[in-house]
Amino acid sequence: MKIVLASQSPRRKELLAKIVPSFSVVPSGADETRTVAESAERYVVRVAQAKAEEVAAAHPDSLVIGADTAVVYEEHILGKPVSREDAFGMLSMLSGKEHRVLTGLCVIVKSRGIILCDAAVTHVRFKRLSKAVIDGYLDTHVYLDKAGSYGIQDIGSVFVDSIDGAFDNVVGLPLVETARLIAAAQTR
Repeated sequence: MKIVLASQSPRRKELLAKIVPSFSVVPSGADETRTVAESAERYVVRVAQAKAEEVAAAHPDSLVIGADTAVVYEEHILGKPVSREDAFGMLSMLSGKEHRVLTGLCVIVKSRGIILCDAAVTHVRFKRLSKAVIDGYLDTHVYLDKAGSYGIQDIGSVFVDSIDGAFDNVVGLPLVETARLIAAAQTR
């Protein structure tokens, strides 16, 4: 069965390649707006499913994987920053504190009526970050397309004091959960 990743994230593509030898990539344009009073967990799963459903509509016989990752501090969902100031505020908020990285996953095979969804969580504790450290990181511009304004797989790793959970989830695709959903869909 053909596998399609409904994502434009190069990080997700690299991660999926570790467990799936051959797949195609079809970015989704699904709406990622959070609804009022929607929990962070429900939000990432709903968006992952919306991404997978949109791509599955054009690829009904393929196994389509949708994913959405969010950085969550308390109940604040920190998406991709809209400006340098926004990124500075996010990193300042996370400084010296623990936050959660949630990834919603959804695997769909439309022609067979298969919809399997799950979520993964990793707890990340940041070191205390000085203004100079944050500004130096922002000067690299690698924060621009990252939820929470950092990437644990790049220079943002220096912010991290500890993690509890899967590293690959923080990057954007929890491989254990992804492999489990793929296997479950293929055996139905």
